[in-house]
Amino acid sequence: MDSDGTRETQGTQADPVPRPAGPPDVPATPPRPARSPGAPPMPERPPGSASAVAAWLDRARPSARPGIWRYGYRPATSETERIAPVTVAGMLVPLALAALVWSLWQRGVTSYQLVPLRTFTPDDWWWGGTVASPKVFEDRAVPAPGAEALVVYEGVCFLALVAAVAVLGSWRAVVRHYVSHRPQPARALIAAGLALLVLGFVFPEAFPGVGWSPAPVVDPLLSLTALIADSYEPMTSQLFTNTLYTVITLLVLWPFARLGGWLPYARHLLARRTAAASAAAPDRPRSQWPELRDAGQQEAADLLTAEVTGGRMNDVDCARVEHAFTAARSGGSLDAFRDTVLRRGGAAWTHPSGVRDLSHRTARHDLLTGQVRIGRWVAAERTPQPYQEAGAALGLDVLGTSLLAVGPSGSGKTRTLVRPVTEALALQALTGRCAVVAVCSAGTPLGPDDAFDVNVRIGDPSSVHDLDPYAESTDPDEAAAILAEALVGDLDTVGAQGAATALAQLLGPFRAVHGRFPALPELRELLEGEESALVPLREALAASGNDVMRRELDARLRQTGTPGDAGRALADRLALLNRPVFADFFGGGGPSRPFSLRAVAQHPLRVRIELPEHGHEEAGRMITRLVLAQFHAVVREGRRTHFACLVLDDATGAVTAESVRRIQRLRSQNAGVLLALRTIGDVPETLHGPLYGAVGCRMAFSGVTTWDGSRFAQTWGTEWVDTTEVAKHTVFADQPMTRAFHALRKLVTGRAVTTDAVTVRQVERERWSASELAHAVPPGHAVLSLTTVEGEHAPPLLVDLRG
Repeated sequence: MDSDGTRETQGTQADPVPRPAGPPDVPATPPRPARSPGAPPMPERPPGSASAVAAWLDRARPSARPGIWRYGYRPATSETERIAPVTVAGMLVPLALAALVWSLWQRGVTSYQLVPLRTFTPDDWWWGGTVASPKVFEDRAVPAPGAEALVVYEGVCFLALVAAVAVLGSWRAVVRHYVSHRPQPARALIAAGLALLVLGFVFPEAFPGVGWSPAPVVDPLLSLTALIADSYEPMTSQLFTNTLYTVITLLVLWPFARLGGWLPYARHLLARRTAAASAAAPDRPRSQWPELRDAGQQEAADLLTAEVTGGRMNDVDCARVEHAFTAARSGGSLDAFRDTVLRRGGAAWTHPSGVRDLSHRTARHDLLTGQVRIGRWVAAERTPQPYQEAGAALGLDVLGTSLLAVGPSGSGKTRTLVRPVTEALALQALTGRCAVVAVCSAGTPLGPDDAFDVNVRIGDPSSVHDLDPYAESTDPDEAAAILAEALVGDLDTVGAQGAATALAQLLGPFRAVHGRFPALPELRELLEGEESALVPLREALAASGNDVMRRELDARLRQTGTPGDAGRALADRLALLNRPVFADFFGGGGPSRPFSLRAVAQHPLRVRIELPEHGHEEAGRMITRLVLAQFHAVVREGRRTHFACLVLDDATGAVTAESVRRIQRLRSQNAGVLLALRTIGDVPETLHGPLYGAVGCRMAFSGVTTWDGSRFAQTWGTEWVDTTEVAKHTVFADQPMTRAFHALRKLVTGRAVTTDAVTVRQVERERWSASELAHAVPPGHAVLSLTTVEGEHAPPLLVDLRG
């Protein structure tokens, strides 16, 4: 089926999808609204391009570090390093000295150069009374050991001199700078030229026109062979000499082959030639759906290409079809995929609401990478090169680790973070990749009503939907834990476990008698111990013979009114939700349709929950905790193919010890939360550390206090940096003339003669100090650190939210 059972008549399924709160007659393929100037980031139609959507599909999206806007991103090329003049001089000076030393060596200006040779060789190799004058035999067929040892010694000293010059002259750094960093084939050609130059010194007779003497490399090896064999016979063998010359040539070429990358470059050329010879067709752009063609879906690819070229698909359609193809290739049926595409074209797998785009966008989105751009990374001293002036973006990969944003009122949390992220999640929901629940105060600009499938307005009589306080749970213990977290999760005087037990002792018996959980007014009467509510319930349990639930209720009756009873605190908190403005909500029997948050775990829904107007702040915080507790309960059930995200525009009072523990588990449950706070002081102090540790992404907006900044500074830790200290020391001269010059200079300039003492050392410094976060972050900026679900990290960097 082309809709996977999500487009049938509402109410006929076990888990029907709530319809949108907008007009009921929504066409299956609505006309696309005009896009805002900045979204989506589709380029203007270039010359020769079929459509803007095709150009958007074909745009490069290279891999990048977390938080970088990948659409059209060009990795920063490393700046050409300029080698220091002192390094060049350090290479040339040892080379000149080595040439002088070798010239003096060959002339034999001193006899002491042969003392080591004479020390480690037998005396009968040399004439007596000389330092190292070798004996020569009358039989020329027998090698003179002294003469041959002298040649070998000369070769060893030459190699030692070359090695010393290479080390002292930093040849490795110079060669790496001029050769290793060059692209192919220039790197291979330069290395080959250097190899020929060295071979010209080793085998000058092989190069016509070369008049210099050979370097002492071949002759020492021949002399060593003669010493070992005590004969010149091996040199008469053509096979031996050719083998020796080949080995020497290979040994000379080997370092230059590694320097020039000859073998990898040869493999690359061979692979490219093989691929060019075996390729049946040229590489296709993404707008022609090459992955479908590689999977044998030629007909589907041709149809989708025509849809894109004809302008009948937008970015949401392309991302939705790609997501469906990925699912079909990983575990579905490619035949069913092809049939659906051939029947529906670009409208295949449309969202259950029938909507294929948002009516208005305020941010730049790239649905293929799942990113939304929120600004740009500021080029600063502590900003790594890949982030310099690159776009800053958030995606599902980082939201899966949850995000905590702290900033005072007016810092732009809703405008620059919450709304773009909510909008991006709503677009991803239209592609079937995620579900979003946004909780905000009434009137918060998170988007128009038609951008959501379900709009729950608590306390508004015109609201189409109501919120189920039990999230369609059938387990009294689970429902009790959810309600206990919402009602008394922020109280230190009432234990969460005791409150959950007290609620379960009432919810279980009530459900056993009535087949449902009590409405909030009924639950309040039970918690307060009203006999008019408890006595009929106990009699009904006794009449039905349900002794287990009757014992539960009797235990609750015995605890009612005793010291430490959690029932009184629960009833007092329920009184805040038992106001006339909420009479028709939370299962109160009003005209609104009940909505269960459990549907988010089953369908890619877009849900907005608006809290009551001003004057019910405490009730709003309880509702926020209720939604957070329900979200944690529903996302851990079963295995979803789509990502689930909860966005809290104001998480004041929502963070409890239990919620922090559950936030840590969301990463493995393919879910995440976005928590926005005005100050970290809205969270109990004992939870500051656990909360910062539970989330993977942290964001400090401009204007935070030093107290809030200290929490971020502690979380982000320290790093090692190089610091340079310059100290000026007064110069005291010993010579009379020098003292006179110094006195004259001091008289003219008014300053004593000083010298600079420069000290460079590594110190451990905070990545961002509390003072910097409070005073050095400009308006419209924030400091953001990211962590992906795979564990990649982006350090805390400054983001321009207006860029």
